[in-house]
Amino acid sequence: MSIVETEPVAAPARAIQVAERRPATPAQAAAGGLGAAWWLEGRGFVLACLVADVLALTASVVIAAGGFGRLLEGGAVLALLLPLSLAALALRGTYSRTIGSAALDAIARLVAAIAIAGLVLEVLAVHVGSEVSGGRVALATGLAAVAVTLGRTGAIATQRKARGRGLVGRPTLIVGGGDVAGRIGDRLLENPDYGLRPIGFVNDPDSHAGAGRPSDSLPLLGEIADLGELAEQSGVEQVIVAFSGTRDEVLSNAVRDCERRGVAVSIVPRLFESHTGRVTYDRLGGLPLIGLHAVRPGNWRFKVKHAFDFVAALAGLLALAPLLAAIALAVRIESPGPIFFRQRRVGLDGRPFDLLKFRSMALAPDAGRFVPASGSAPGGVEGIDRRTRVGRILRRTSLDELPQLVNVLRGEMSLIGPRPERPEFVELFSRDIRRYDERHRVRAGLTGWAQVHGYRGQTSLTDRVEWDNYYIEHWSLGLDLRILVMTLAVLFQPSED
Repeated sequence: MSIVETEPVAAPARAIQVAERRPATPAQAAAGGLGAAWWLEGRGFVLACLVADVLALTASVVIAAGGFGRLLEGGAVLALLLPLSLAALALRGTYSRTIGSAALDAIARLVAAIAIAGLVLEVLAVHVGSEVSGGRVALATGLAAVAVTLGRTGAIATQRKARGRGLVGRPTLIVGGGDVAGRIGDRLLENPDYGLRPIGFVNDPDSHAGAGRPSDSLPLLGEIADLGELAEQSGVEQVIVAFSGTRDEVLSNAVRDCERRGVAVSIVPRLFESHTGRVTYDRLGGLPLIGLHAVRPGNWRFKVKHAFDFVAALAGLLALAPLLAAIALAVRIESPGPIFFRQRRVGLDGRPFDLLKFRSMALAPDAGRFVPASGSAPGGVEGIDRRTRVGRILRRTSLDELPQLVNVLRGEMSLIGPRPERPEFVELFSRDIRRYDERHRVRAGLTGWAQVHGYRGQTSLTDRVEWDNYYIEHWSLGLDLRILVMTLAVLFQPSED
């Protein structure tokens, strides 16, 4: 990503002309004409979710009561689940607009909110002496959790599909210059399912954080002092502030101007690589202080993680023993050679270990040394394709990775963590890729945060390192559970052709 010198644009009118030369795609124009943008991205999406929740909760209450008639006769208390659940869902922020949308992010909050509403309803039923049994309250709560979750999951899936096809997306300006601003712009262009459609950069030409625009993909639209007017005149709904050398007073005034005009503002924090999500908020008079709390891989939480790894790996090996035996027999029959493929990899604290896989390739006297493309990680089919017929199936379904459960039992790997790399590549990448060595703070994993987001095989190494370090710094047992669920979904997608 290079810094491109461009002629600065000082006047907002000039900026709008630049933006106007980037017309909406036919899909976006059709969506606007049909009102899809309002229903799938604007306030209409919140309204649609609210209506779907009301219908789901009403149906759940009626079914739990045994029908509408019985609900009117003696189960009217159950109807309180509707307002209680809606209130809990609102308090949990499930009707707020967010950047990106993922069903797994929503499910936990939805279920927790409805469970709280169910508990409150049970207390109220006991307090007023209602004849409604606890079993019916539990049934109504359970049905509501399932129905609301299914409805919301469908809505989110529809929204993501519309975003991916370019039907909807909030126009977005990126403030700042340099690498971080460029990464934001490129990432939003590559991942429209975030719901943000970048239209350009705003930065002062004399800013030491990067004069001009930080990427060739988007134009420079103007200067930071004109940010609010630029945003309003071009219909921008979201502003992302990256790093700029502009004086803090000018930047703060521009941000407040955007807020007054109803434009949402997000800020990439300084020292963002040290943010772990575990922060505390303090103040010194009117000055805010954000306390950072690093993840410590040696603490008791990781010991719980490793204990779970051992139990799960042992249970997996026992449960999958017939499948493992069948695969071993197929590998042996398919081609001469060992059943297992052993390869030296680097794990926790840079210590090497032998990673196990089912052999998926025919043996060769000298396969040669593979060199990945610049900026790309190794993996997948390297060099000459020597996969056997069985090997193709194993790789396509990721079944060749199952023997790594033995590595987990040995304590060399974890179920979840950064994928381990070969020593020669670790040495190379440690020199060339910033923060690469920090992946070795935890045990390597069978699957990881980067892999479930598509970074498998020969994909961007820089992005993979970023995802891996994010996982370490935001680690929790809940995040591990989420990755396991996402891995099951990924398994149904071919990993290699």
